[in-house]
Amino acid sequence: MSRPFGYFVHHQGRGHAERCAAIVNALPPERPVTIFCARDDIFPPLPPQVEIVTIPSLFEPTGLEAGTMDTVSTPDTLHCAPLGWPGIRHAMAVLANWFDSANPALMICDVSAEIAQLSRICSVPHVKILQHGDRSDAGHRAAYDGAAGLLAAFDEALAQPEWNAAMRAKTCFVGGLGVDTRIPERELARQRIGVGPDEEMILVLSGGGGGGFAQAPLGVGARSRPEARWITIGPVARDWHATEPANIEHRGWVDNPADHVAAADLVIASTGNTTCQQILAAARPWLAIPEWRYFDEQHRKAQALAAAGAACVRPHLPSSAQAWSEALAETRAGHRPAIQRAMIADAPAQAAADWLEALSARLWPVEMNHSLPQSTGAPS
Repeated sequence: MSRPFGYFVHHQGRGHAERCAAIVNALPPERPVTIFCARDDIFPPLPPQVEIVTIPSLFEPTGLEAGTMDTVSTPDTLHCAPLGWPGIRHAMAVLANWFDSANPALMICDVSAEIAQLSRICSVPHVKILQHGDRSDAGHRAAYDGAAGLLAAFDEALAQPEWNAAMRAKTCFVGGLGVDTRIPERELARQRIGVGPDEEMILVLSGGGGGGFAQAPLGVGARSRPEARWITIGPVARDWHATEPANIEHRGWVDNPADHVAAADLVIASTGNTTCQQILAAARPWLAIPEWRYFDEQHRKAQALAAAGAACVRPHLPSSAQAWSEALAETRAGHRPAIQRAMIADAPAQAAADWLEALSARLWPVEMNHSLPQSTGAPS
């Protein structure tokens, strides 16, 4: 058996867990993996050499925290490191103990800067998942600069302009990673979701990382194009003042979002990772509306999509019928399906797994026993 990989997975939404599962399923069967996550119920099926260790959430309080230390400032090198949280202390202890006992070849961090830095402090090489956003702060720089490699779940055409040559040189860009990008045939998809072959369909898609789009502006949009059938999937934030027409339908969570994307003539969606990959793979006209995320992640991704010609972008949902008409017309006129399709790799999970294995082989060219004799911990 090879030395293990560790993998920390952030538990907000399901995209991080799906990305992790795709990678570990593509790794060689002789490579054991230990996943650390606050939830163990968000993962797709995993191979037998993978185990999940549940640790406390690093940002959700339990009531046992000592709030008396909240006035102590957080250094620039950290993001979420409140004092007096027993859950954080226990999570870090579990990780540090595993580093010592398992002697891992790599630690993959998706997406905590603190755990990436803990890995480096514990002399364990780490791979940091690279995300869009304004991440020039000291905490992110420490995590990125100290990483043995960076893994980006998107095509290099969506790289931010400030990422320099040295940063890109140690980055593996893999568009479509962690997402099933197989797209159903349009007519079959329409049959499955109950949309006629000649209907104009506009899909509004909200992912699981936030509260969804507001109901009122969607109603304005549907009224601005009454000849189209508007369907929303995912969460929608209800507005008491919304006046919705008959041509909009809210379906909530569905089991077949890929069918809805494939059936659509135009998609209105935020810029979360899973959403992006599904729309790019389907090569649909896309009006991208970034949602609030830490470090302006979705806004910076939207800028990258616009610069690459992959989507029409607005900073928020249009607020009038005229603005809706202009945005929808621009989305159709600027549609570049070839650019969208080119951003999805043929076998992204295998490419990422092969890159991780090659990186591990470069870091550890000779298998050695790096364990120290057990210490009693007693003073000398």
